[in-house]
Amino acid sequence: QQQQQQQQSLNTNLEDNNCASTLIGQCMEALNNEPQIDEFTLDSFQPGLDCNLEELIRQEMSIDGMLDINIPFTADPTSVANDTANLVNSALGVANNAHQQQQQQQLNQLQAQLPQQQQQQLMPSLLNSIASNNNNNNNNNQHIHDEGVVMPEIDHEMDDDDVDDPLTLSAPKRSLNATMSDHALNTLNELRRNNLLCDAVVSVSDASFNVHRAIMSACSSYFRAQFTGFNSTISPSKSDENRSVHIPGMSGAIMEQLIQYAYLRKCTINAENVHELLISADYVGMIGLVTLCKQHLAAMLTPENCVSIMGFARFRFLDDLYAKARNYLLRYFIEVAAKNKDILEMGLKDFYDIISDDELNTREEDHVWKLCIKWIDHDPENRKQYVAQLMQGVRLGLMTPKCFMDEVKEHPYVLQCDDAKPLIVETFKFMYDLDIMNPSSGELTTPPLAMPRLPHEVIFAIGGWSGGTSKGCIETYDTRADRWVNIPAEDPAGPRAYHGTAVIGYKIYSIGGYDGVEYFNTCRVFDAVRKNWKEIAPMHCRRCYVSVAELNGLIYAIGGYDGHNRLNTVERYNPKTNQWTVITPMNMQRSDASACTLKGKIYATGGFNGQECLDSAEYYDPGNNIWTRIPNMNHRRSGVSCVAFRGQLYVIGGFNGTARLSTGERYDPDTQTWSFIREMNHSRSNFGLEIIDDMIFAIGGFNGVSTISHTECYVAETDEWMEATDMNVVRSALTANNVAGLPNKRDYIHKERHRLMEERRQRLLASAMARDAETISMSNASVEAQDAAMDDYDSPNEDDDADDEEDGAGIVIAAAALAPVIEDRHEDLRPDPNRRFRVQLRAQRFGSHHEIRRRA
Repeated sequence: QQQQQQQQSLNTNLEDNNCASTLIGQCMEALNNEPQIDEFTLDSFQPGLDCNLEELIRQEMSIDGMLDINIPFTADPTSVANDTANLVNSALGVANNAHQQQQQQQLNQLQAQLPQQQQQQLMPSLLNSIASNNNNNNNNNQHIHDEGVVMPEIDHEMDDDDVDDPLTLSAPKRSLNATMSDHALNTLNELRRNNLLCDAVVSVSDASFNVHRAIMSACSSYFRAQFTGFNSTISPSKSDENRSVHIPGMSGAIMEQLIQYAYLRKCTINAENVHELLISADYVGMIGLVTLCKQHLAAMLTPENCVSIMGFARFRFLDDLYAKARNYLLRYFIEVAAKNKDILEMGLKDFYDIISDDELNTREEDHVWKLCIKWIDHDPENRKQYVAQLMQGVRLGLMTPKCFMDEVKEHPYVLQCDDAKPLIVETFKFMYDLDIMNPSSGELTTPPLAMPRLPHEVIFAIGGWSGGTSKGCIETYDTRADRWVNIPAEDPAGPRAYHGTAVIGYKIYSIGGYDGVEYFNTCRVFDAVRKNWKEIAPMHCRRCYVSVAELNGLIYAIGGYDGHNRLNTVERYNPKTNQWTVITPMNMQRSDASACTLKGKIYATGGFNGQECLDSAEYYDPGNNIWTRIPNMNHRRSGVSCVAFRGQLYVIGGFNGTARLSTGERYDPDTQTWSFIREMNHSRSNFGLEIIDDMIFAIGGFNGVSTISHTECYVAETDEWMEATDMNVVRSALTANNVAGLPNKRDYIHKERHRLMEERRQRLLASAMARDAETISMSNASVEAQDAAMDDYDSPNEDDDADDEEDGAGIVIAAAALAPVIEDRHEDLRPDPNRRFRVQLRAQRFGSHHEIRRRA
């Protein structure tokens, strides 16, 4: 009786509404209401049909969400005859929507065959496919839970790239996907291609196309206006008649892509047609296709084409694409200046806006000036008059002395321009500190020619150990201003030291660690944009002295110490699933080691195995899930730090079991050899190591006596270490990470950039006073020594010319002893052409550059 009622209800509803979505909904309701569905067959329904019914139903169920139905496979299979008929009718309703009469005949045929189907042995193939799909889903879910500790709750305020709740990955059980299936879209497109039910013609210069007005109007405001009577000589009362729309100046290939997008919501976009396709899509009002074209152009940005795309976007009033192209130019300015030819075609205003932008990412202002000269040389007769204006956009005070003297001051364009002379004088005053040592002058402000640009990258120094306790403080390093900035965003869960961190996007993941009492397996993530901390899934093991690296969007926690044993185990975290997975362990136990990623592999170096400091190293290949040993380092290193830099592995500092190290070495994976680099200025272990502005920065650490705040950077071109501004907080066991492209970078950089000049003067005055006191002390000592020497020579009985000569010699010796001190005083006030630190880190600027000295 129930089956008969369902069949009668289906027939009634079919007559009332022959809609595919309605039929599918009824099938789903029938399937969910019938708890005894086990399996069914389509053998008896296939004869006489011109389609593969099994494949059709599988496709429709997959697309429209029916595979999400919770179907219990335990019962008598013959009880599902009517439900099977409903499902088949639904599939036929979708497949043959254009032929309603033929569909009704097929429906009657299927209904007549139902009694036979009840008596047959039902084919298990479709059941197997459905059961296999459900089993795979169950296995996947089980695998997710087996991978690690499952978080009971996940913050749903996270973005799409945040932790995904496995419970939300599948659709609700009794709901349908509201979007039209690919099969239905393909069917509509086939109707168009076969000129079935078409009611309009769209023609261009070299082709014409039969279309359905409803389809074209649904995604194009232009065609909607044409087909509904607006902007047309045909009255709205005749809107049901066939229409012909002609669009001049458009090629048939482009119109084919527009129509294909209207029917399939996809089309072929490439570098050859994207510009014309975007213009045409904008003309006919296909907003979705315009968006796809803009995304394609943004994805194909390169140093060679970014300027042309920026000009195209501005001409077409595509503000978002223009902003992306311009930001790309600013971000990769050095490469653009070297490779792009279109930038030389820019007008004065556009070119000046680029070179004067605070966001311009350049470590050396020399590159900016050289580009200005190239721009003028492109049309010297008409552009050389603008040299003074361009000089105002260049930070002349931050250039290297050699470049300023040789390529700016003596350049013919500058010598011929009277307006450029005051700028040269102002730059000289800044470089030679002619005004800065005047204590009577008011507070100095940083002149525009020396105002540092905004950094593209920011170093975050997080946590650490100081004063016998763990620290939760966060400092950021502004590489352009050479300043550390305190960030009030400590983790509310508490401080930690000897932890590991990794960066994915704008988020810093803090893994494991120690707070003086507890060894952590907990993990936290800091969102640098939102400035908040959140908990993520904990690791399987507690890990202090852990090494952390990121590869392909996954985070690896390597080795460490759990409070009892040194570990060789390794775990891998997937931020998308919020799960930790145990992978192949290392060949050796390592705590207090360091890890980094180089050429698709993760290298673990040094460490401590509980008995000795290690000089061994190994790498992990995620392709084969194997750890492989590499040649040993030249020194044993625990508390070491390593980074991948210019295709090589740099291992620096550490503890060899006897003393803290200042040495460093690099490994070439091509030759499998280690070689030494220049030693650091400070011996240290358990410090932060990071790359920024193409330099390696060593931050903080422990020198064997106390924790330190010293910061220094390694310049590979000259193989030397340069001093930078120290951190505000002395600490070791910290981590340092480089976060690039922050949209809110101004929150993490030095705010009072206008006071950098005054800060510099105060330090110079204090340094000068200290040197004066030292000079006076040395002078008094020299005079006393001179008097003692003269006492030996002067006597009533020994007053002759020879004695006078000797006395004079004593005075000369005393004066010579003072000379180096006085000379040093003035030497600090002159720019040293050999100073390299400002070339790499704000050369010849303000801040701490007068305190910077090379120390080998």
